[in-house]
Amino acid sequence: MEYGSFGYRGMSIRYAVRRGKSDALPLLLFNGIGQSIEVLIPVINALKHQDIVAIDVPGTGKSDTPKLPWRFHHHAKLAAAILDHLNYPRVNVVGFSWGGALAQSFSYHFPERCEKLVLAASPPGNLMVPGNLGVYMRMANVHRFWKKAYMRSVAGYIYGGTIRHSLKEVDKTAQRLIPPTRKGYFYQVATMYGSANLAWLWRLKQPTLILQGIDDPMIPNINARAMAALIPDCRLEYIDCGHMFILTKLKEATKMIENFLGTSS
Repeated sequence: MEYGSFGYRGMSIRYAVRRGKSDALPLLLFNGIGQSIEVLIPVINALKHQDIVAIDVPGTGKSDTPKLPWRFHHHAKLAAAILDHLNYPRVNVVGFSWGGALAQSFSYHFPERCEKLVLAASPPGNLMVPGNLGVYMRMANVHRFWKKAYMRSVAGYIYGGTIRHSLKEVDKTAQRLIPPTRKGYFYQVATMYGSANLAWLWRLKQPTLILQGIDDPMIPNINARAMAALIPDCRLEYIDCGHMFILTKLKEATKMIENFLGTSS
């Protein structure tokens, strides 16, 4: 993995590039809320064929925090600038959770740069059918990034799936994670509340794969069905797990992604 720093609007933004084993189209990964690049390392290692680009969005990992909250299209412009810097004119895009909403924005605002789109445990912005209010209250508590005991106490409730019975993957993720700044985390929350992707998902041009956990307390399944109905060229697949299936069902999820992208061996 090669790490770099990119200057943008007076900030230092950290990105990472993993060189692939083939000349397949590069893959741009967008992470979940508050998550640093390190959280995605198991996914990056599993997707061996193509070059992969991941970004610590402003306020997360080792990237600077902006003075004011950004909208998703601001984050999309940053990603496009980093791709220009790396000389990647066109990519496939995979977004996880919060990063799925960003992936939608990137593919909408830069359609000429996105070949295929994968949305994993992704919300359609803030116009969505919400889960239980208690899930979001526990999720909003920033102590989960710094206090492992608190994260362990709420993980099953907010993530569902196998996390309800085993915290092994939660502990591994906590060890890899570089926590966001408090301001950076709340700015990401504000970004989500300022989006309304459902209004234009029907205009997406890319072939799209939606991956949805059957037991996802954070993003109820009806949201995946709504997005699949709106996006013209879209396939919806379910995984028998919760919100963190990309890590808890790593082999299954990455195989589905590779098959869709056409990079499986």
